[in-house]
Amino acid sequence: MKKRTFLSASALVLTAALGSTAVLAQDVFKVGLIVPMTGQQATTGKQIEAAVKLYIAQNGSMVAGKKIELIVKDDTSVPDVTKRLAQELVVQDKVDVLAGMGITPSAFATAPIATQSKTPLVVMAAATSSITLSSPFIVRTSMTLPQTSSPLADWAAKNGIKKVVTMVSDYGPGIDAEKFFTARLTAAGGTVVESMRAPMRNPDFAPFLQKVRDLKPDALFVFVPSGAGAAVMKQFQERGMDKAGIKLIGTGDLTDDDQLNGMGDVALGVVTSMQYSAYHPSAKNKAFVAAFKKANNFRPNFFAVGGYDGMHVIYEGLKATKGQGGEALVNAMKNLKWESPRGPVSIDPETRDIVQNIYLSKVERKDGELYNVEFDVIKDVKDPGKAAK
Repeated sequence: MKKRTFLSASALVLTAALGSTAVLAQDVFKVGLIVPMTGQQATTGKQIEAAVKLYIAQNGSMVAGKKIELIVKDDTSVPDVTKRLAQELVVQDKVDVLAGMGITPSAFATAPIATQSKTPLVVMAAATSSITLSSPFIVRTSMTLPQTSSPLADWAAKNGIKKVVTMVSDYGPGIDAEKFFTARLTAAGGTVVESMRAPMRNPDFAPFLQKVRDLKPDALFVFVPSGAGAAVMKQFQERGMDKAGIKLIGTGDLTDDDQLNGMGDVALGVVTSMQYSAYHPSAKNKAFVAAFKKANNFRPNFFAVGGYDGMHVIYEGLKATKGQGGEALVNAMKNLKWESPRGPVSIDPETRDIVQNIYLSKVERKDGELYNVEFDVIKDVKDPGKAAK
């Protein structure tokens, strides 16, 4: 009799424990963050991870009755690794959201998994225009290259830069940058006299830059992924191209805030177009930069803002759906508008891309450091890549 009583009591305890576990599981909302933490794009992952953790620290880990659990995976910027990690996060860890995506091929590798499992995928870095077309579950908080390169072509044409050579990294974002910069400059009466594509991995820019020097254009337009800008600057200076009167212009990836101080005086005066500068003068950004530097001891860049705003759309989407994930969460994200450290932004409900201001900036020394200092703004820019289709 005593034994039967003990078993019954044990069963009740076990049932209660299982019930408790089930409730706890339901109350946890898992975010699977896949970013490069090692390899050529390691700084991208470190910026995004730092910003995501800052957002959680500032806004708490409980949202709409859910406990946010962040799982970080390093894909080393290898798309096959990204795909495997995404599958493991969805099947084994049962994450509610996939996020990150340091480069375009990683985002394309993950898109089918997001679609099949109906898991929202928040793209915080990858920037090829067509990424959001690869899955209805993708929402992007970074940028597109048509978005950043088109305004620079307009500025160049208005400022006497008519003869240009383009040099881009040979993958999706580079091809987008080349295509849209060329189209806008040509439409404004300018000429692209040569279009060059450098390998994405382990590029040697020397032979490309020597050719540019021989062609003697008004300017060299450059897109390279974050991490490669310093090498371009160094080799540009070594060939005396600045002294030869060739202007260096590009998207803001070239003068990434994270590496700008290490580039030295050769960066002074370089004009870029981008959605974010650490020197953006708003109160919101000053508070963001101060908190980020205090937490990490390094300066945030545009990837950090993509990660910070990525967590914002997850949090605000969860509040709107009262904790629901899947398609309901994507639909809630599609209608968000907010004040970001980069300025006013929204998610385009048609394309699920971010709509944002694009700033024209010049590298200047301020308070002993190099910054991208904004001198003009084009407001509420949608992705021209979608508008062109």
